[in-house]
Amino acid sequence: MSLKNVRLEVMQHLEKDVDQLIKKYLIPAETIWQPTDFLPNSETDSFFDEVKEIRELSKELPYDFWVVLVGDMITEEALPTYESWLMDVEGVGQTERNSWSKWVRHWTSEENRHGDVLNKYLYLSGRVNMREIEKTTQYLIADGFDIGTDRDPYKNFVYTSFQELATYISHNRVAKMAKEKGNKQLAKMCKIISGDEMRHHHAYAEFVERIFAVDPNQMMLAFQYMMKQKIAMPAHFLRESG
Repeated sequence: MSLKNVRLEVMQHLEKDVDQLIKKYLIPAETIWQPTDFLPNSETDSFFDEVKEIRELSKELPYDFWVVLVGDMITEEALPTYESWLMDVEGVGQTERNSWSKWVRHWTSEENRHGDVLNKYLYLSGRVNMREIEKTTQYLIADGFDIGTDRDPYKNFVYTSFQELATYISHNRVAKMAKEKGNKQLAKMCKIISGDEMRHHHAYAEFVERIFAVDPNQMMLAFQYMMKQKIAMPAHFLRESG
């Protein structure tokens, strides 16, 4: 049996547990936080006062902070690339829906909130050139990027487990910086985003562990391959507009 067929068989074997893993690691839309929980309510008379407060607090944050926050936001906004790439992984039923494709769709729906809330916050802050940021985001999605995983689920799950951990670290550090500067609302927002990323990291790490349990030799070779080639985060592929 070819390696490709073995991987497909392993994915099909593990699929029976994916629905339970969705319940374990993802939160229903009815109960999870939404971007509006951290943004001024445009339906209220206090909307403009709340926007003014965001703009005033934003003046206290240094240039380097905004560079990192913009990078985080663009990384999150490139979500269409991540979903299309994961939907193409061997064993993920894109045409005939299966539990793996359900995972990808539900994971995507959670991740979508991150770019949404960060984009709106940056826009309201008045501290960044949103048009240039929007062009950079469009370039990143249009260019795409090759992370060296092909359609191999083993390599892809190693990559995603590290990617989610890296985004957790970045959002968590931004939260700490915002808190130190007295911007409690922004700190709380970035902290809760980092919490989502850690949950997702644990999920993909469990996928890797489960594959190790049934196909340890090939999973170890995939892990070694990803470690040797170095895992590049999506922000590595950013290019400035113009």
